[in-house]
Order: sequence, then C-alpha cells, then structure tokens
Amino acid sequence: MLRKILQPFYTAYVLLSFVISLLIAFPFFALISIGNNIAARKAIYTIIRYWSQAWLWLIGMPVKLIGPKPPKGKYVVVANHISYMDTLVIFPSIPSYFRALGKKEISKIPVLGFVYKQIVVLVDRSRANSRANSMRLMWSVLKYESNIVIFPEGTFNETASPLKDFYDGAFRLAINAQTPILPMILVDTVDRWHFSHWWKLWPGKNRVVYMQPVEVAGLQLADLPALKQKVYVEMEAALRKYRQYV
Repeated sequence: MLRKILQPFYTAYVLLSFVISLLIAFPFFALISIGNNIAARKAIYTIIRYWSQAWLWLIGMPVKLIGPKPPKGKYVVVANHISYMDTLVIFPSIPSYFRALGKKEISKIPVLGFVYKQIVVLVDRSRANSRANSMRLMWSVLKYESNIVIFPEGTFNETASPLKDFYDGAFRLAINAQTPILPMILVDTVDRWHFSHWWKLWPGKNRVVYMQPVEVAGLQLADLPALKQKVYVEMEAALRKYRQYV
C-alpha cells in the first residue's frame, strides 16, 4: 500500500531530475558534437558515463558491479534487455568507451534523440539495407574506435523466461571482426523500471554481473549457431543464479 502511494511521487522525481539535467547538459553536447569525430564522441560518452553514475545514485538506483573486471581490449559486449533503464545502467558498468547499436526511432525524440544519435550506431530493423549498413559501420567502429554493445534479444524480454531468442547480429559481427564477446547480465533493472508501464519506477540497487569473455579467434560463420548457443546458455545460467524464474 505504501509503495502504491509513494510511487507516483518517486516517478515524478526521477523523470523531472532526468529532464532538468538533460536540458542543462544539452548545450555542452551540442557544442561538442560540432566536431563530429571520435574525440567528440568520446567526450560525450565521458560526460554521460559520469552523469549517469551520479544520477543513478541520486535517485536511489546505484550500480553494483559483480565479478572480475574484464581484461583490457575491445569486445562485442552483449547484455540482456529487460528495462528502459538498461541503456543508462550500461554506461557506469562498462569500463571503457563504447558505442551501442540503437533503434533509429529513438533519434526522433526531441533533445534526447539528438544526444542519442551522437553516440550510437543507428539501425532501422525494418529495412535490410539499414541492417547491412549498421553491420559494416559496427565492424569499422570495432577496428578503429571502440567496443560495441548489442542487446542480442533485440527488444525487451517480456516473457517469464530469463532470455528471449538471440538474433545473429552480435555473433556475426564478433566472428567477422575476430573480436571476443563479453557477456554481462543486468539483474535488477526490471525492478527499477518495469517495461509494462512508464510510471513503474522504484529505487534499489542495479546489480551488473561481468562474465568471462568468449574467444572467437579462428571461428567462421559456420560456427555462428554454436557460438550463439554457448553465450545464450551461459547468460541464462547466470541469470538463474541471481533471479527466480518459473
């Protein structure tokens, strides 16, 4: 009962603090983005990383990292996708600069969309040529710029199972670029901001679990199904260790 009474006030506080801080930071993002280069994107990433860490603490949703810090190097980072909060929690969770694969539709949101498209690799999943272009761009980013982050489920997992089926993209990219995969699991974001309603926000910790990198050296595209299954099984087992499922 108490939660039902307090939740609207907490949700208003979270959303208001987010909007105000975004509007304050927007002129800096706009100015930095004029460079439209790797240095500019790194600067925007750095601001978002420290801001997200501070903001999550301020709203009572601190990030708790579990497991050994991944060795230095470039990775195709894959994570489960269960909440709107996932895209913010990954910033203080991944220890080095990255760009994420993101839906093109979000770039149309005023103010937020401008910042979003500065740091993600945009894809329109409904168009085959957009998917192909994003794959080529991600390969280039891995080679010359940074880690790539992909949610291999594609959309929120709204099932009772730990994971939805994975798309091939992250694993195809890893094999083509001969870059190891770094799986990690987001344990609590669904409890912080439930996917079913935009107002279902509630404070608490956000546990993020680092898993062992999965090497892909020497693998070919024929090995993709086995690689995808291996990562799926390991992530599912890790999620079951930290959460209860039917």
